[in-house]
Amino acid sequence: MQVQWRRAKVLELSSQGYTQIEIATQLQVDEPTISRDLACLRQEAQENLQKHIHETVPEEYQKCMVGMKRNLKETLEIADTASDPKIKLQARAIANDCYKFILDMSTNAGIVSDALKYVAQKTETIQKLDERIINEETEEEITTNGVF
Repeated sequence: MQVQWRRAKVLELSSQGYTQIEIATQLQVDEPTISRDLACLRQEAQENLQKHIHETVPEEYQKCMVGMKRNLKETLEIADTASDPKIKLQARAIANDCYKFILDMSTNAGIVSDALKYVAQKTETIQKLDERIINEETEEEITTNGVF
């Protein structure tokens, strides 16, 4: 529990612009502990982002696309059945907006797909960097504390 509380405080203070030294001083722990906490928080953030990108974004994209196509269909039906020319024109204008939105979503889907691939490729690199940072901090702590 204490570790979770400390990491929550580290995140809070870091988000407020405090340096690692300032956070360590305020929480009365050593800097390597803060560095490890920040590395852990980065890893958690990476995992949360991965989950969001792989689960939430595709689902919301699909719901939005289905909803826009339904809106388009209903708008075109109104345009076809309306007797008032003003309503027909308004419905056609809304239909054009729907077409633009659907086209934008369709072309940006490639961007989302590319982003997913990019994130997946970089995850391993980030994990290796985090491991390297933790290893360097551990070596520094051992050297600083005189433990061989």
